[in-house]
Amino acid sequence: MSTISEYTASIFSLEGKTALVTGGATGIGYMIAHALVSAGAKVYIASRKFAACQQAADNLADLPGSCIPFGADLSSETGVVSLAEFIAANEPALHILVNNSGRSWGAAFAQFPWQAWEDIMTLNVTAPFTLIRELTSLLAASGTANDPSRVINIGSIMGMEPHGFPAYSYSASKAAIHHITRFLSNELAAKHITVNAIAPGPFPSGMTEFFIQDEKLTSAVTQGVPLGRLGRPEDFAGLILCLCGISGAYISGAIIPLDGGMNSARTLGLEQGIE
Repeated sequence: MSTISEYTASIFSLEGKTALVTGGATGIGYMIAHALVSAGAKVYIASRKFAACQQAADNLADLPGSCIPFGADLSSETGVVSLAEFIAANEPALHILVNNSGRSWGAAFAQFPWQAWEDIMTLNVTAPFTLIRELTSLLAASGTANDPSRVINIGSIMGMEPHGFPAYSYSASKAAIHHITRFLSNELAAKHITVNAIAPGPFPSGMTEFFIQDEKLTSAVTQGVPLGRLGRPEDFAGLILCLCGISGAYISGAIIPLDGGMNSARTLGLEQGIE
């Protein structure tokens, strides 16, 4: 058996690994893609806007790994299946799948629309479940007992605690993806595939842009974070590389909060501190 010291130099290396990151062109998805490419992985990124994926791939071109863009609308079964078929046509195996694509919808309880449930649940829950199912054979092809393939679902602190704005369908969708993560961690373990979820708190992204551009709202949000700040790219990079590298080979079925302590803090309404 190898010793821990033998692993130290390459503990975060992903050289020779192939990954897919949905929603990898911007925000948290780009942070994840950046970390994986920096660690030497070959990373496919997919989102609805191919031009944004191409720009992200260009930005990552000088890093040790590589980045391949693909345009895919994951709000439909056709789009999810086409992405899986594209990966299968280009790769004999897949080591890492990060389900990051998602959207939110905020509205008052009395006016919350039916469509906000259908659209959010489809993209945030049905699409990642279906993509995992469609790519299971490729993930199983690369997984071993000592180095399993990794599925990482991006959930949210709002799927754990009722923080933030009234994004009812978004919060419910993230609670659902957390539970699916636990379910599939058992389902896929025999195939040497681990399944975990990360539950981020507030990070800069297109989804949080509405409050990041407002000083009062940003202040109110950070008041609800015990560590007193928004998340940074390096916060996500460290956890992603831990889960995808050799140090994450024995972690499965975990919902890992990445939220500055919000998951264990008293729930604070965003109206606090706003006059």
